[in-house]
Amino acid sequence: MNPEKDFAPLTPNIVRALNDKLYEKRKVAALEIEKLVRDFVAQNNTMQIKHVIQTLSQEFALSQHPHSRKGGLIGLAACSIALGKDSGLYLKELIEPVLTCFNDADSRLRYYACEALYNIVKVARGAVLPHFNVLFDGLSKLAADPDPNVKSGSELLDRLLKDIVTESSKFDLVSFIPLLRERIYSNNQYARQFIISWILVLVSVPDINLLDYLPEILDGLFQILGDNGKEIRKMCEVVLGEFLKEIKKNPSSVKFAEMANILVIHCQTTDDLIQLTAMCWMREFIQLAGRVMLPYSSGILTAVLPCLAYDDRKKSIKEVANVCNQSLMKLVTPEDDEPDEPKSVAQKQTEPNPEDSLPKQEGTASGGPGSCDSSFGSGINVFTSANTDRAPVTLHLDGIVQVLNCHLSDTTIGMMTRIAVLKWLYHLYIKTPRKMFRHTDSLFPILLQTLSDESDEVPKA
Repeated sequence: MNPEKDFAPLTPNIVRALNDKLYEKRKVAALEIEKLVRDFVAQNNTMQIKHVIQTLSQEFALSQHPHSRKGGLIGLAACSIALGKDSGLYLKELIEPVLTCFNDADSRLRYYACEALYNIVKVARGAVLPHFNVLFDGLSKLAADPDPNVKSGSELLDRLLKDIVTESSKFDLVSFIPLLRERIYSNNQYARQFIISWILVLVSVPDINLLDYLPEILDGLFQILGDNGKEIRKMCEVVLGEFLKEIKKNPSSVKFAEMANILVIHCQTTDDLIQLTAMCWMREFIQLAGRVMLPYSSGILTAVLPCLAYDDRKKSIKEVANVCNQSLMKLVTPEDDEPDEPKSVAQKQTEPNPEDSLPKQEGTASGGPGSCDSSFGSGINVFTSANTDRAPVTLHLDGIVQVLNCHLSDTTIGMMTRIAVLKWLYHLYIKTPRKMFRHTDSLFPILLQTLSDESDEVPKA
């Protein structure tokens, strides 16, 4: 830094102290800056206030010299304290250089940046909310900081920000969701813990309706549920439990159709906790949403049918899967045998594609040899618009029969699954005989083979 340069209105003594390697000297300079800015506030001299902030930002906080950067940080915090309630007018200029220092290679500097931002946010309170996304973005990175002091400092700032969001009615959820959706896929355990803690806070605020945006983050939540850390899994279980409670309380406002295939994906995982949780959600969805879930029947059956053959080690999953299967079957009625009416273009756009839930030949989500699994990839949006709930519900019989046919012809499938498939076929022939008739030629040879099934129970079914 050029010592001959004029940093007015900062005096040469302030500039010298800001550049000092000793914290105490820099602190004295900060107190002088605070006094200076207070005088400018009293004079309503906004031009000089802006000049001080700009100088501290460009010449100090963003300087190449570490001691200058430390001086700039404490100086910006001092400006904020001096400005008081007026700090909201200068927040962008105060916050941005501090956030830049969050990426500094020096851990001490990152700590001082946390300290400075804490003081800025503490003074501004609710005025920082328009800048929430950049604050959250910076904090989410520091949550995984290797230095314990930096992490401790970021946690203090995090708690302060949570208090501000909780007490405010001006939180902009719409602009925050894209950032949350992106960060929820982090694999770092500290970043995940940070994300989950924020979702818990947002769920607890009465004025914030996170349920509307659940389709955006549900897949990420199920992925976090598979974390190796016991504490994170527990926190994620609590979050999912809170959401399910809200779903049961307000089913009319839930976008069931947009989340159906997310559950299908996670009902086929090899992680027992994820599979059981997803299956419990599927049970509630089928029972609460009713026929809205029918277009996703082939995907649901792909996920549920193999679970019916589980042994006592996965008894809980088997029992919930059985309820899902029975509830789904009850949704099929004689009205599904009525001729399909020609659809308008708008109707076709809102109706889910049966291919989304048909089993594919490649890839097995459950990992069983020869199993009839869908090759859904997690994190992929396979849904249509939210208008699906209001579109006429169509039973995609071809997809369902294909899934049933696949399971019945697979000799490695367990006996209880094969019996369930036969019950489904019987039910479909009773409820939708006209539409099922065209599938008889393809089903008949496989049904004949079941008569020679090694299990006595299968032919009886």
